[in-house]
Amino acid sequence: MSNAEKFIVLPYRLNRGKLVPGEMRQASNAISAEKIARSMSERFAGVAAYAVMVDEETGDMTAPRLLARHGEIADLNAA
Repeated sequence: MSNAEKFIVLPYRLNRGKLVPGEMRQASNAISAEKIARSMSERFAGVAAYAVMVDEETGDMTAPRLLARHGEIADLNAA
């Protein structure tokens, strides 16, 4: 099993009063993920940048680590 750290940005929208995730974007590093999240923050109810461990064989993501938060976001660890 081969794990790699990836950086993702996840925007959130409000839909009928509930917070729903938008389309996930990948970033090349942590600083880039934080910059992307900041630039997207005015267009969404919330945006979060995460570092996650990805199993490159299965594509499963584990151990999300919050890098940046703007606005209202959901807790990925609660799922």
